[in-house]
Amino acid sequence: MSAAVDPTTLPAIQREDTAASYPNEKQPQSEESHEKEEAYNDHDVSRPFPISPDYEEETHQLTFRALFVGCCLGAIVGASNIYLGLKTGFTFGPQLFGAIFGFAILKAISRIVPESGLLGRFLGGPFGPKENCTVQTAATASGGLGILFVSAVPAMYRLDLLSELPQQDIGKLIALTACAGFFGVFFVIPLRKYYIVHQKLTFPTPAATAYTIRSLHSGKSGAVAAKKKSLALVYSFSITFVYKVLTGYAPGLIYDWHIGWTLYRLGFTSIIALENYGWFLEFTPAFFGAGMLSGLNASWSFFGGSVLAWGIIAPSLVKNGLAFGVEISEEFPLISYHALSFKDPELYITRPSPRYWLLWPGVLMMLLYSFADVIFSTAPLLKSVKKENLDPRSWFAPRTGIEPEDEDQTPLEDRIPTSWWTIGLFLSTVMCCAILATQFHMNVGEAILALLLGFIFSFIGVQSSGHTDVNPVSTVAKASQLIFGGIAKASGLAEGPARTLNLTAGVIAAGSAAQAADMTGDLKTGYLLRAKPRNQFIAQLAGSVVAVFLTSGLFILFTKASPCILHPPASGACTYGAPSVSAWVAVAVAVASPSLPIPASSGYTAIALGIMSVLSLLIKHIWIPKKYWGYVPNWNAVGLAFVVPQVFFSLAMAFGSTFNYFWLRNSPRSFDMYMFAISAGLLAGEGLGGVFQALLAVVGVDGGKYGTAIGCPGLEFCG
Repeated sequence: MSAAVDPTTLPAIQREDTAASYPNEKQPQSEESHEKEEAYNDHDVSRPFPISPDYEEETHQLTFRALFVGCCLGAIVGASNIYLGLKTGFTFGPQLFGAIFGFAILKAISRIVPESGLLGRFLGGPFGPKENCTVQTAATASGGLGILFVSAVPAMYRLDLLSELPQQDIGKLIALTACAGFFGVFFVIPLRKYYIVHQKLTFPTPAATAYTIRSLHSGKSGAVAAKKKSLALVYSFSITFVYKVLTGYAPGLIYDWHIGWTLYRLGFTSIIALENYGWFLEFTPAFFGAGMLSGLNASWSFFGGSVLAWGIIAPSLVKNGLAFGVEISEEFPLISYHALSFKDPELYITRPSPRYWLLWPGVLMMLLYSFADVIFSTAPLLKSVKKENLDPRSWFAPRTGIEPEDEDQTPLEDRIPTSWWTIGLFLSTVMCCAILATQFHMNVGEAILALLLGFIFSFIGVQSSGHTDVNPVSTVAKASQLIFGGIAKASGLAEGPARTLNLTAGVIAAGSAAQAADMTGDLKTGYLLRAKPRNQFIAQLAGSVVAVFLTSGLFILFTKASPCILHPPASGACTYGAPSVSAWVAVAVAVASPSLPIPASSGYTAIALGIMSVLSLLIKHIWIPKKYWGYVPNWNAVGLAFVVPQVFFSLAMAFGSTFNYFWLRNSPRSFDMYMFAISAGLLAGEGLGGVFQALLAVVGVDGGKYGTAIGCPGLEFCG
């Protein structure tokens, strides 16, 4: 599941969203906040920013330096996302990281490097907001596609559907990633006109990125703010990076506090249940930062789901003999309730672990809630859509001029030529069919169906992220697994080929849809800043090329450093929990089996909680005033807690959102200035620190060899 956070704690420019996150709070007003709010009211997020009378057209918008720096920054976030995704299934967008860090780097370069000469041709010249938009566009594209390598691709290795080692499949991995990445980039172009121009979706984080870029480039005051934000980002990133690297050598002392284990060793024997069910503290800066971005509702819904799943339901299941653990120590009463993979599918029914039992209620809650939320959000908008806007012919009709009343006043020469994306879409479709047929034994019809599902899922992803900033594509794409499970059974495929078909189709559908949703958000940022869509399209293609090779290489690095990602031990103990991988494996096994291996009690609970999530959403939209929506649980986050067994992540997010609540309440000026920069630094710092830890493991100087296990039940249970 990608980007399961819901960043509603936007700065003062979007105080209306913040008020929804903190419904009881009287929003404080500083002079700076008041000025930003006035600016916000002058130009809402449905229209491009007004042109300043002092504005001079930028001669540097699509430059080598912007593409290079953007791709490098995206690579940092992409590396962080592989780490965080394998840890928890979460991935985070690099928009704000790329915008702020890109400004800090290129603004300094533009002052140092003269415009003349060969070096100046590539690095010199003034640096403005539209070129800054190019930087963040390249960063978003190059930092994407990590969703594939924290979900369906590792699932293939767990089911022995590919070679023993990922490095033996480097060609296949690159080809599969290219299929999802480029198809998603090309078919996103018509979505720009429909979702950004006609539907006027908000896209909270892309809109906040546009406002951030605009403020960074707003004269002397912008320069002062930019310096403060850049320093905050650098400091939080650097400190977090160093801290994360150090945690690998003493995880039980400075990272994981196994309170239940410690108290058990001191004589409180019954408290070992805390350890067995995963209730310990982890000082994870990344998820503290995620909580800062998510707001109280999403974070506390996530934590509430953890309490319900792992504090109430799981112990009840074990006590009543409905779920079972795996003994992982003969010396101590250590039992793992997080095991998920079984060689015999029958064990999924007769002896399920609590994690497997909870998986199905979690997946169904997220699936039904995501679909219902899109329907409830879309229904009012459909009434206001003009009939001519529903005619697909109007989307593709060539334009000879721009009418004064036209909503999109982007000059025709700055728009993406129809031939660019239509020819690219055709060639990428042909490429996908050829690769899927020769490398993964899918016929042309199955390949086209997978691409078509990706196109359909992109509408759900764009609609959801445009309204809430939550992209549920990975969860919704479970529907593709059900569809191809039915196709495999109808075709009489054996179990192995059926699973391969299932997961390969899921990679294409989920990856292309996620890429399309991310790229639409980028185009929203450019729309607000009046950047050239043509330039953004080129930046997206350049970033996608980097992402294809980067994510494949990072996946090989992480699996080489931690083989348990692909082949987890029976106890489920691994540095990387990879909950999204386990979910894809479980669904693939289930739909390829003669009968669904789901315990009856789990299935009934899934149906009940799924219905409850939809009913709460119905009640919320029909009877509850909008100012009280912050009190209604976010069932997508609740369902996520059922799937992610690491309760310390939800606990860290709850702390992060609570910290933000008091920070905003007591010091709105510093909140507006530093919150995004600090949270982005925390996320990227821990992620890149995890990448460096993997490199240390590969060369044999990591904490597993030179660290201490003090405070841990064993070093493998920490970090």
